This record gives sequence, structure tokens and C-alpha cells, in this order.
Amino acid sequence: MMKKPENLMKQETKMVGGAEMYPTKNIVENAVNSKEHTTLVAAVKAADLVDVLSSEGPFTVFAPTNAAFDKLPKGTVITLVMPENIEKLQEILTYHVVAGKWSAQDIAKLIKDGKGKAVIKTVAGGTITAWMKGTDVYVTDENGNSAKVTIADVNQSNGVIHVIDAVLLPGMAK
Repeated sequence: MMKKPENLMKQETKMVGGAEMYPTKNIVENAVNSKEHTTLVAAVKAADLVDVLSSEGPFTVFAPTNAAFDKLPKGTVITLVMPENIEKLQEILTYHVVAGKWSAQDIAKLIKDGKGKAVIKTVAGGTITAWMKGTDVYVTDENGNSAKVTIADVNQSNGVIHVIDAVLLPGMAK
């Protein structure tokens, strides 16, 4: 599902967290400039995932904002970024990543084809379910928690980011 080169030139630069997100930069290069994603960037660094998310991909990242991380129980983020919890942090972060570049239009088509729901496999191995409420796209984790896509189609050189308003968590029974 690679985009044609001529389409690359038409991709717009979007504003996220007060910073321009350039389609010519990779996921990490753009995310570090977003004031709304400092917690996510710190977590990606703590989980040693910078190289992965800087690689060719393509990836689709459902990127929780700082406010999304703030909704977690107090102390959760501090605990997760501790070196002894790196595997759990990696699992949670890669649960927000899907292989391939899936635009909002692609996801909407999957939802339509799935008669209202699309089950999507994450890089972590779990699944998230995409669905729509009116024109808004939501993703639900394996525990039934939902996040709304607040900014869609933030194109990157190695994929696309969809900003979400909650942190998704993989199923606890594995």
C-alpha cells in the first residue's frame, strides 16, 4: 500500500502540539517537536524504541497526548519508565503501532467493510478495534477502553500518526 511519489508532494504539513509535522521527517523527528507528546517521546526513549520508530517502516502510530497519559492512575508513567519495566513499556508502546501506512480513509474503509468495526493487529501482537461515531474514528483496546482520534493523517516519511486522547493498553490475560 505504498503511496505514489507524486502523492508525497501533495501531503500537507499539519500542526500538532504547536509544531509543524513535516511529511519528509520520520515519526521520531516530528514527535520530538510536539509539546503535546513529550511524555510519549520520553517513554519511547526509555523503552529503547527510537531506532525502531526512526526506521523505514512504514508504521501507523496511534499517538497518545500528554493529557492521555495524565488520565492513567497517578504514578503509572513514572513506574513504567523505570529500567526494570522496559519490557512492559515496550509492549504498551508497540500496542499503539500497526505495520503499514493506514490513512484515516483506509481505516474508514476497513470499518465499513467490517460492518461497523475493524479489528487491527498491532506490532505488540494484540488487537485494537476501530469504529466510528458520526464522523469521528475511535480505537478500543482489548480491555474495552476507547480513544478518539483527535488529529488524523499526520503523514511522516516512514508512516502516519493519528493523535489519540487516551492510552491504549494490551489485554492483561496473555
